[in-house]
Amino acid sequence: MKKEKTNFDHPNAIDMKLLIYDLEQLLLGNAIEEPIYDFKINSRSKNTEIIGPGDVIILDGIFALENPIIRELSTIKIFVDTDSDTRLLRRIKRDVSFRNRTLDSVLQQYALTVKPMHDAFVEPTKRYADIIIPFDFHNTVAIDIIATKIKAIIK
Repeated sequence: MKKEKTNFDHPNAIDMKLLIYDLEQLLLGNAIEEPIYDFKINSRSKNTEIIGPGDVIILDGIFALENPIIRELSTIKIFVDTDSDTRLLRRIKRDVSFRNRTLDSVLQQYALTVKPMHDAFVEPTKRYADIIIPFDFHNTVAIDIIATKIKAIIK
């Protein structure tokens, strides 16, 4: 499959075997070499970033709750619920400003793959979340609840 034809909004675009392995290594207290994706070449770069273990590991991403093994390894599962207008506006801003895409190409991709994949693979993972947080930059209550729970786990 050509890189240009890869559906990056489908869970198969993620190297789940490597992600699970790396997450397990971090949980065991080992450092990992995180691959770095290069949007200019639409592939992993040759560079990696060393990530050390920590008291808290945050796995962030639209498919963070999609895989059952990752869910099993997770202590707290959080779904940040963002309305579709906000998601689309963020994507337009990011892709046009930072990835040199045209508005038309962003809207076409959104309609053909992003929205259908969100509906099929992201939205259903809400049911696996321990907590669902409505997105708002000023949602300090949710942030305080999460911070308090993390502090309790660390102690």
